[in-house]
Amino acid sequence: MGNTRKRKRDGKLNVIGENIKFYREKAGISYQKLSDKLMILGIDIHKQALYNIEIGIRTVVDYELCAIAKCLNITINDLVKDYWEEINSDD
Repeated sequence: MGNTRKRKRDGKLNVIGENIKFYREKAGISYQKLSDKLMILGIDIHKQALYNIEIGIRTVVDYELCAIAKCLNITINDLVKDYWEEINSDD
């Protein structure tokens, strides 16, 4: 049963969804356009799955994270910065 439980942070399955939405909208890129750009890189993420990532009901694996950042012309750090700052605020 341990492997079937999903790990959640604040009720979400990822910590980058809100930042993906921010940068996607800032760039004026639709879900379909982002999905198409990812497909060119060999990453098959349907537009509905991108929406699910943004609202936190789908996890993101490392190679997807890298490809999403590349497609949005940002860094991985841009996507994880809020969480990184949060976990380092106790130092």
